[in-house]
Amino acid sequence: MQLLQPKEFVANREAMERVWDPEESAEYTRRLATGHYENFHMVSFLLPKRLHQDFYNVYSFCRWADDLGDEIGDPAESLRLLAWWRGETQAMYQGITRHPVFTALEATTRRHALPPGPFLDLIQAFEQDQTVTRYETWESLFEYCRYSANPVGRLVLYLCGYGDPARQKLSDATCTALQLANFWQDVTVDLEKQRIYLPREVLTKHGCSFEEVERRRFSAGFRAAMEESVEVARRLFHEGLPLARMVDRRLSLDLELFSRGGLKILDKIAERDYDVLSARPRISKTERLALLLRTLVRWALPVAA
Repeated sequence: MQLLQPKEFVANREAMERVWDPEESAEYTRRLATGHYENFHMVSFLLPKRLHQDFYNVYSFCRWADDLGDEIGDPAESLRLLAWWRGETQAMYQGITRHPVFTALEATTRRHALPPGPFLDLIQAFEQDQTVTRYETWESLFEYCRYSANPVGRLVLYLCGYGDPARQKLSDATCTALQLANFWQDVTVDLEKQRIYLPREVLTKHGCSFEEVERRRFSAGFRAAMEESVEVARRLFHEGLPLARMVDRRLSLDLELFSRGGLKILDKIAERDYDVLSARPRISKTERLALLLRTLVRWALPVAA
């Protein structure tokens, strides 16, 4: 079976019209997840093997929604395809599946009692990306993160057997922090898509503007706005860290790695004196390995004690 990426898939009439059986569908989501460079975010070697296929299925849904929003190249067509994706999601919850992602995902939703809300929220976020490219306030940006980031954390918790509000609240803090860290790291990447996620209110507060960001002009005002924005993300990471001690040990290590990795991104931004306009801050492979080793030590200490 040829692995078609989402953009290729929707342009392929044969793929769109064929009937996908459950085995083929599971293979499709597995290959889509494990063949993508970001797959370590969804299926860690530390997670129980019995959950791997479920994570592949959820990852594939997210990947498809993301690509329909960002890889099509035409906002109007993206909105049409995202509306179709929403319809397929709703049909899945009525027992009707035609697409391999939904044929595979339907079994996961039944097995783990996944509600439709997080899936529909993610689609709403990608739709918003087609029409909203600037944010006026922190409140409006946090509202966007509620749809774009927080549903992923909640789905992970559901897959691992946790659905209580207390854990969800901590997960929301971590996921929003991860989203913000990604925004602050990728200011130049988002500019290529004509998007700025730094709120106007924080830029104006420090004497900066959207126009200066668009021109990639690093100024004292931009530096101060970025420093404040980094601290907002840092506080949210620390707010969510207790979640790692409220779940089983395998998931705990993954959660702490995500948070420590996000905090490291913020540190790299600070090391550049908050200049993310001239180059994108990166974490090296050596630094990633050091993060893993330090987290493993912290993770093992309670057992040793």
